[in-house]
Amino acid sequence: MSIPERLTTTVSTKGQLILPKAIRQALRWEAGMRLVMENTPEGVLLKPVPAFAETRPEDVFGCLESAGALTSLAELEAGVLAEAKRRNARRK
Repeated sequence: MSIPERLTTTVSTKGQLILPKAIRQALRWEAGMRLVMENTPEGVLLKPVPAFAETRPEDVFGCLESAGALTSLAELEAGVLAEAKRRNARRK
């Protein structure tokens, strides 16, 4: 579906606005969908609320149990190197 270059809407007395149907359909935004608003130099940016909270590696490090022996850093590096060599050889 082609979206016209410019669409307009009006802010209601309650501060509400309606997103044009063409935009909602193109973005697959359904009724009740939660959006994040950001004020940018170009205008207001709307984005869907992320399904999961943003995390950092240190927030989740070590949260999964290991069934076997731990792998050393040297073993991990050797595995990455071997896979890189295998993929490179496949390209030739």
